[in-house]
Amino acid sequence: MRSLGTASAAPGERDTGRLEVGRDRDGRPVTLPVAVINGQQAGKTVYIQAVSDGDELNGLGVVRRVAPQLDPAELSGTVLIVAIANYFAFQANEHRSPVDNTKLNRTYPGEPEGTSTERIANATFEAASEADLVVDLHQGSTSRMIEEVRVRCGRHHSLHEECLELAKVFDCGFVFDQKGPDGQLARAAPDEGIPTIDPELGGSVGLDPASVEAGVDGVFNVLEYYGLLPGRVRTRTQTRSTGFDQYGAPTGGLVDFKADLGQRVSVGETLYTVTDAFGATEATVTADSDGILWRTRRLPQVASGEYVCSVGVDIDTY
Repeated sequence: MRSLGTASAAPGERDTGRLEVGRDRDGRPVTLPVAVINGQQAGKTVYIQAVSDGDELNGLGVVRRVAPQLDPAELSGTVLIVAIANYFAFQANEHRSPVDNTKLNRTYPGEPEGTSTERIANATFEAASEADLVVDLHQGSTSRMIEEVRVRCGRHHSLHEECLELAKVFDCGFVFDQKGPDGQLARAAPDEGIPTIDPELGGSVGLDPASVEAGVDGVFNVLEYYGLLPGRVRTRTQTRSTGFDQYGAPTGGLVDFKADLGQRVSVGETLYTVTDAFGATEATVTADSDGILWRTRRLPQVASGEYVCSVGVDIDTY
């Protein structure tokens, strides 16, 4: 029997339920939607989590596509799912929790008697700690970004190669390999011996079908490669970045990009211009390094010094 919150499933069964993570301001229990799909045969346990940030919905789009397709009779092992991790931020459609102004993915492994967000982190980390592999589904907030997978444990971590392999299996084509900030699930879970990745499924307002599809393919790649589902996954070469150059607006105005997302750029190549309201060019910004245009702001209007884009640098393949 495998359980997560009130969901409990014997081998060959599935169940959905709720995971209590605290109390709301009126005293009602705060619960997260969870699922347990327990395979007929023994095998690895995969933990999948979505909506760690309340405005990042592509991961939820993946979960609602993947979960109905998982047949326990065909599964070897167990899939544990928390469909919406950041309850308060999701309800408010905000990145951070409006209750304590905290980002969930900076609070792992959490505290059982801590803030509301720390309690959610503690409860979901306990669930993740029962797994052999963790997939923490994210996106680049509401900005524009390529589909990529992040390995956040750091190159000197004992599980770095295992995390890198998991990222390769997920197969977005791009990998960002850099030690992440303290409190990230993809930092904390490897310290417990669990390979973990942080797929960033594009960036959108609401659900983006192409990014959701990439996430669905990635999850099934993982389940097949690690033997939970039948199938043969052949990994392909990934393009890896180990750093970002970030660019801001030298002046206020409207941004016109001269490079596309995912495009390789060279030193001195024009990334974007800033024009005034009448189309006169006020500034031209060029690349400081060779790299890949990784992420851009969504809206064209900028104030002086405001973030415009990120270029992935130190590019290689593996």
